Amino acid sequence: MRDLTLVLADDDAPGITGLPKYFKGNGYHTISNGKVFHHYERDGAGGWSEMPWHPNGWVETPWYPKGNWANYLKEENLLLRDEFTYGQAYECTDVPDKAYFDGAIAEKTIADLHRVSIIEKPFFLVAGFRKPHLPFNAPKKYWDMYERSEIDLADNPFKPDSAPEASLTYLWELNNYVGIPKDPPVPDSLARTLIHGYYACVSYVDAQVGKILTELDSLGLRDNTVVLLIGDHGWHLGEHGLWSKFTNFEESLRSPMIISAPGLTAGQASSGLVEFVDLYPTLCELCDLPGPEHLEGTSLVPLLDDPDSQWEEAAFSRSRDGASVKTDRYRYTEWTDDDGEVYARMLYDHQLDPSENTNIAELPGSKQLVEDLSKMLEINME
Repeated sequence: MRDLTLVLADDDAPGITGLPKYFKGNGYHTISNGKVFHHYERDGAGGWSEMPWHPNGWVETPWYPKGNWANYLKEENLLLRDEFTYGQAYECTDVPDKAYFDGAIAEKTIADLHRVSIIEKPFFLVAGFRKPHLPFNAPKKYWDMYERSEIDLADNPFKPDSAPEASLTYLWELNNYVGIPKDPPVPDSLARTLIHGYYACVSYVDAQVGKILTELDSLGLRDNTVVLLIGDHGWHLGEHGLWSKFTNFEESLRSPMIISAPGLTAGQASSGLVEFVDLYPTLCELCDLPGPEHLEGTSLVPLLDDPDSQWEEAAFSRSRDGASVKTDRYRYTEWTDDDGEVYARMLYDHQLDPSENTNIAELPGSKQLVEDLSKMLEINME
């Protein structure tokens, strides 16, 4: 068994008013369904008008045995989970959507929409879907949407040229599951099954989002509701031999962000560089709230109004010891030790090398660029 240390948001940022709590304090009825904060009801204290809800949250039901956080339904996987802590990395079962967590979260969210649509307060309602997180478990009908033999494997399943060892987590989280080799490579047949499961989970969650949006329309709420869809990180599916998050490559650091709001033109896309820290001030402005003084992000409303406008010159990320800066052309990452000394670097030219297959950080011609990007990181981290 692994040791587990809970790091709560309120401990990580003491004295800072979180987004739900701020909206609640400004008259909103706030509801949390599913995985919103990482530790569910223990996190975001005081931010919710109702007790945070999760399908198997400490109440055993026929669909959700208590403690079955991985949401296995097959008996053999439940037994494996008991014996090895983790079970299989994927599961395909012919069940209704609500049999797995995300279908139940969608049903609960739809029911909540009906409730809050008739109260005299604005609402802040969050559906925290779990998929496509491991294990890749989804109802059979979503697996059936894809033909496994036609699924392409990563075309760069190799370590990038000159990439530092610090950049490679290999199988990482996937290693915790039964049937996964200790070290790469993952056999092609297993790789296709894992990618198949990932695709099935994405389609499964997409369907749940669609159900909620359909209900929002049917209740006549769309014209007065801001809708935000984000994922918290990307995921490697064999690129560079990696099957994980927790890296400083593009596949891990880039994630979806879609915003719909009254008055905005639908169907627009922007190449502007944005960060999750921008969401707090953006939602405040869209909802005509002033926003607390501690905010560090930039409201995206001007970019939403004009997707082609000039925007931030860089976006910043961190994973473990690695700090990364992304510009319109480059991604630069450096790893520092406890004394602040840089011990590894990566630089990729996304214009010439969008798959990040050749690290050019140590090339003589990159010296000035590395110095400039490193300075940007230093200023951002101050």
